[in-house]
Amino acid sequence: MGTSDARFSGALRRKSTTLPLMGAILLLLGSFGPVVPVGTAHASGFALNEMSAAGVANAHAGGAAAAEDLGTIYFNPAGLSRMSGQQFMLVGSAIRTSSKFSNAGSLSALGTAASGGSSDDAGGWAAVPAVYFAMDIAPQLRFGIGLQSPFGLKTDYDAGWVGRYQALKSDMKSVNINPALSYKLSDAVALGAGISAQYVNVELSRAIDFGTVCVASLGPGACAPLGLLPQASDGKATVKGNDWGFGFNLGVLLTPNEATRIGIAYRSRIRHTLSGDASYDKPAGLPAPLAAAPTFTNSGVSADVTLPESLSVSGHFDLNPRWTVMGDVSWMRWSRFQELRIRFANGAADSVTPEQWRNTVRIAVAANYRYNDAWKLRAGLAYDPTPLEEQFRTPRIPDADRTWLGFGAQFKPTPQDAWDFGYAHLFIKDGAIDKTETGAGRLIGNYDSKVDILSVQYSRSF
Repeated sequence: MGTSDARFSGALRRKSTTLPLMGAILLLLGSFGPVVPVGTAHASGFALNEMSAAGVANAHAGGAAAAEDLGTIYFNPAGLSRMSGQQFMLVGSAIRTSSKFSNAGSLSALGTAASGGSSDDAGGWAAVPAVYFAMDIAPQLRFGIGLQSPFGLKTDYDAGWVGRYQALKSDMKSVNINPALSYKLSDAVALGAGISAQYVNVELSRAIDFGTVCVASLGPGACAPLGLLPQASDGKATVKGNDWGFGFNLGVLLTPNEATRIGIAYRSRIRHTLSGDASYDKPAGLPAPLAAAPTFTNSGVSADVTLPESLSVSGHFDLNPRWTVMGDVSWMRWSRFQELRIRFANGAADSVTPEQWRNTVRIAVAANYRYNDAWKLRAGLAYDPTPLEEQFRTPRIPDADRTWLGFGAQFKPTPQDAWDFGYAHLFIKDGAIDKTETGAGRLIGNYDSKVDILSVQYSRSF
């Protein structure tokens, strides 16, 4: 080979290494905007698990041990040690949630029958992406980076529903940028570690019964002539806030033999101090003492939110060349969420909602069948208990115990390319609610909820 040929060959190698990395970074940044979780969260509480289509099909069993694709950056970074070269993966999940409320005698703040629609569905559609890239740094050291949405929910009710004074819209979005390293100590032991830069954006709104507020403050004689009547003169309060927080994740992958893998993974808590503003829409003709009250005056706000740490132990067992079984036990420290407290800069009293959540343990099992070199079939089952007790259920997060049933397939048209398809249906236990809030009345009824998830994933090795 001549000198010019050698230079051209070296440039070509550098180009083939650089372009996938640049493309991956651009896709990571481009995916920041569309993360829009809608409806009840897809794991318990307000956690999200849509990190890979393969994981959806397996009901997330074996997540910390499977190490079959780049979703391992999130589930257990030590799993990167099982791969080599450069990989890229793009995941898209379409999610349909339904959370139907049925009224059962709700009362107004004055103790009369609550007006408004007696049923409503707070769910809807969502598109949740995730994207990953990984490469070798040294023979035993690998780097990976992923972008995911690990927490989020949105409940969105009609403006005239019966529980409007407790909740209208509750919207939480998160974006997690997660670079990670894996190091292969030996054929039997690999370690992994990553950091998380996490953005959270929250919006909460509810209606305000200014008719009842006016009558309670000034008397019916001063309010009725102005048309300010209970449950007939609504305004609206909206609170928005956001913050960046930082955490880390650790993992170990044990491979005692070729047929067995054990994964242990930990994700740290991330503390957020949200800051933003509260704004109020008020009905026309509101008396000056009420219009100027700090409780209904636009203000800066802040709130502390700690997103919980988790610990997962997973197993991956090849029974023979065709059959694989997986299992997973995951613990999440939801007990950090004891109350939702919003502080107002204008001197208004804090808004406090008791939550009193409990820690949870999620259990999942799955089986995969390799039909041939091109096709693999997957199925999984999981039980995911809710962290909240029934007496603390609110219309913002009407969570309940859920059972996952997932299935899907992988298709590998070439050794370098793979398509994964996953579908899961979440059977969610009916959730009764009996929630009283000062000035908002008593919401009594029941939630009938379910979730359907369809996920598609493309992986490419270079």
